[in-house]
Amino acid sequence: MKTVLVYFTLLGLFSAVQITVNKKNEFSFDPDITRNVSDLILSKGYPVENHVVRTKDGYLLSVQRIPHGKGGEKIPNKQAVFIQHGLLSSSSDWVINFPEQSLGFILADAGYDVWLGNCRGNTYSRRHVKYTPDMEVFWDYSFDQLAEYDFPAMIDYVLKETGEEQLFYIGHSQGTTGAFAMLSESLEYNKKIKLFVALAPVTTVGHITSAVKYLAPFTTEIEFLFEILGVKDFAPSDALMKYFSEYVCDTEAKFLCEYVMYLVFGADLQQLNTTRLGVYTAHTPAGSSVKSIVHYAQLVLSKKFTKFDYRKNNVIHYNQTTPPEYDVSKITAPVALLWALGDTLADPDDVVVLQSKLKSLVSSYCVPLPSFNHNDFVQALDANRLVYDEVMRLLKEFE
Repeated sequence: MKTVLVYFTLLGLFSAVQITVNKKNEFSFDPDITRNVSDLILSKGYPVENHVVRTKDGYLLSVQRIPHGKGGEKIPNKQAVFIQHGLLSSSSDWVINFPEQSLGFILADAGYDVWLGNCRGNTYSRRHVKYTPDMEVFWDYSFDQLAEYDFPAMIDYVLKETGEEQLFYIGHSQGTTGAFAMLSESLEYNKKIKLFVALAPVTTVGHITSAVKYLAPFTTEIEFLFEILGVKDFAPSDALMKYFSEYVCDTEAKFLCEYVMYLVFGADLQQLNTTRLGVYTAHTPAGSSVKSIVHYAQLVLSKKFTKFDYRKNNVIHYNQTTPPEYDVSKITAPVALLWALGDTLADPDDVVVLQSKLKSLVSSYCVPLPSFNHNDFVQALDANRLVYDEVMRLLKEFE
């Protein structure tokens, strides 16, 4: 959900505003704009392994592993940590800033075996054993399928590769939504999670104050529009985003990109590294399905944490007229919530609703900065001090 408006707003700005930006010279160009996630990791001096995980329904997911930090081999007795990105994002979220500011690098330097997941349909997971991205069936999924197939497959793969029985799971935004759904339905996975750290946790979204909420009432119309256009994937073209990354967000015209960030995530420019805007927009949005966007819009309207609403076809899919609700009270794995007062997507009121239902809640931490927003959990200048220090404390406590 976090970048739904980014695409449309950038398109609007592109057509409405004539911007003349001189081509930047080679010395001002940030090479991280054109690097993929593996190159980002290598460029900061860290080792990386690329793995491919096959889901039961045939998707081939890309997973990056940072086996240890710059200092050498993995520290004994430090467990595997699996980190999952949010909607329209990718594993680059965790290595997008400099080492002391990026959770993936911080964990690796602390001796953890770090695994970075990628959901089906994003930049790094656009393969299937039978289907191709130009087929509509490839995009027939929402977070229901991530919870049923993607997350279990990646967790099982990491446990098999490491020989461990449990791992630490850290998710952001949709990375928490899918995990809450998985742990509510596939109860056996509760025993595989030593601790679930939920950054900007999202289940119900009935209280969001982001501009995204204004799209929700038009869910049916938006879905119909994409249907008649034959569009199932929600992924801006690489060419468009690369243009904005290099010639708008990484130039004196970056105020336009700052405006987009403000519109979607709220006002917290003090935590936004504006010198990295070009890098951020080059890597996000990373793609997803239209169905995923529609699913979240449905939740805004229903104010419930349910499976996808097929309306008149619910009986076919669920043998009932309404979509089933996920029951998070069934979760037994320890859960730690990290949330923010300035988060307009994972609204504090929705976090309160979630807290009241969780029976295995071990910690609820409010970021001590009122303006801290949804995207700050992965990009903020002081995320290490405001969020990641608490994450590290929790992991140490549950080792």
